[in-house]
Amino acid sequence: MIEVKNVTKKYGSTIAVDNISFDVKDGEVVGFLGPNGAGKSTTMNMITGFIEPTSGQIIINGNDISRRPRKAKKDIGYMPENVPLYYELTTKEFITYIAELKMVKRNERKEQVEKVIADVGLEEVKNKLIRNLSRGYKQRVSMAGALIGNPDVIILDEPTVGLDPKQITEIRNLIKDLGKKHTVILSSHILSEVSQICERVVIINKGKIVAIDTPENLEKSAREKNGISVTVEDLKDNMKNLKEKIKEIDNIELVKDNEDGTKQYIITTSSNIDLRKRLFEVLPKEEIVIFELKKTETTLEDAFIKLIDTKVVEKNEEQKIEENSKEVKNDKKEEKK
Repeated sequence: MIEVKNVTKKYGSTIAVDNISFDVKDGEVVGFLGPNGAGKSTTMNMITGFIEPTSGQIIINGNDISRRPRKAKKDIGYMPENVPLYYELTTKEFITYIAELKMVKRNERKEQVEKVIADVGLEEVKNKLIRNLSRGYKQRVSMAGALIGNPDVIILDEPTVGLDPKQITEIRNLIKDLGKKHTVILSSHILSEVSQICERVVIINKGKIVAIDTPENLEKSAREKNGISVTVEDLKDNMKNLKEKIKEIDNIELVKDNEDGTKQYIITTSSNIDLRKRLFEVLPKEEIVIFELKKTETTLEDAFIKLIDTKVVEKNEEQKIEENSKEVKNDKKEEKK
């Protein structure tokens, strides 16, 4: 269990993290998202105990990481961004060294190192120098360092950055397996990855949490209207009159004019009816041939962008109100003079 309670981090007058609170339950895989400079890495560094919060509490399995750092950190495995490794060591030497740092008992060390090497698929390269490994294998070595000692909590900061599609799939499968035995916090810019792996998502922007929910619920929240994507052959240009035939349609937007003569439209309605049935009824009568028809889908990326943009707009509005208030006060002062 991870509990983050009213945590703030300041650097001088700059507020990097602003009074955030959230929790991660045992055995849960949680995605931690935000744009660059949002406070993600700062928060993760505070959870690991690498830096201390200015105020607030971070509790790992009942231990406050500021008051009982040794007990709290024992339960944490951390894979930082940019894969900081000792390149002059072999894979096995590096993992053994991390086991020593984590004070794994001497009589258990060899067995644990071999197990972690097997778990993350490093058997083929365990005796190779880290400097000679591919980026994907270096990511695995870094993950092995986080796993050694069998910590309850695994924190992964951008674990797939810089990898090719095949390597991303391999690391993603490793993370899914981790979620069966550990509590995992995952930071990533690849939102489709987070959507597939994580049970809940925490989104942070400008140091504040803007959303905590499941990927599915966040995707639903971004869907304002029912939408249908339809690709048609419309030789008589009857699509322009479709709103007259189906009154529930709010908007018809041409999104693509294909080389084969077909056109793709997005048709939206704010009503709860299923437009697909009506379109199948009406379009043939209007001599419009349907090539493809499907519901439009929102993604976690859509939800993320909507949340971030909304908060930026709200902040700008707040600034305008504050500026207007100052102007009114100044005007009153001038009138008194």
